[in-house]
Amino acid sequence: MTDSLSTSAPEVLQQYYRVLTAGPVAFGDGQSLRVLLSEHLDFTGSLAGHRPDATEGFVHGAAGFISTVRSINIVREVHDEQGSAVLYDAELPGGIVRFAEFFTIRDGVIDTLNLHYDGQGYLAKGGR
Repeated sequence: MTDSLSTSAPEVLQQYYRVLTAGPVAFGDGQSLRVLLSEHLDFTGSLAGHRPDATEGFVHGAAGFISTVRSINIVREVHDEQGSAVLYDAELPGGIVRFAEFFTIRDGVIDTLNLHYDGQGYLAKGGR
């Protein structure tokens, strides 16, 4: 369901993308994602805007994404000691939407996440 990240990707990101593509049954109550996030995730997204302390809201939003995504195709990834960036195409019921995610990882968990995509296009193609 997804192209794998390279072996240079931090383990927490490899787990993150496995969660995103495992489907809603595997996602369950979101605990598999929650453990990968800082308790005080700083999130910025196209639809949600900037949300400090967004862990629970992000888990809820990710549930909608997970329920509609059919596959993820990794286009490009960059990793260094400052953070990571991943560009990917997500196949939704109505077509492909391109996403760019920028991560800061601290203490082995995702501490900040900036998510860029066409929010209206996402909704129009069946995203939730």
